[in-house]
Amino acid sequence: MRSILLAVAIALAALVPLTAGASAQAAPTVQATTDATLGPILTDGAGRTLYRYTPDPPDASTCDGGCAQAWPPLLLPEGDPVLAPDLPGTLGVITRSDGSRQVTYNGMPLYYFVSDTGPGMTTGQGVGGIWFVVAPVAPADATPAATS
Repeated sequence: MRSILLAVAIALAALVPLTAGASAQAAPTVQATTDATLGPILTDGAGRTLYRYTPDPPDASTCDGGCAQAWPPLLLPEGDPVLAPDLPGTLGVITRSDGSRQVTYNGMPLYYFVSDTGPGMTTGQGVGGIWFVVAPVAPADATPAATS
């Protein structure tokens, strides 16, 4: 009996470094969702649609004040954004004029639309001819990422 308990204790001790060092994958900051009309689009981890503002230059946001009230930026208070594992492209963070940290996808600042009141809504698509949902693309293909 003693040898069995010793063998179990040794086996459990051997597992401790594997489980103690393993950390759970963080929930994605950005993932892809398929819209029935638009096809694959980017959403946040809760399924809320993400948009781009075509006047924004790469890695900079020009949507402040009233613009940012209607089109709230996807903010990340700290740390690095997490891209869903099967999604092409890269996430980054820029510092906005107010000091907050906005998530970017392939250098494009990401926004929500205030009229999208729940997951799956895409009412901001095409607004003013300058706001578009974002399609998942590899960084080399970043230019056509706005779904029109």
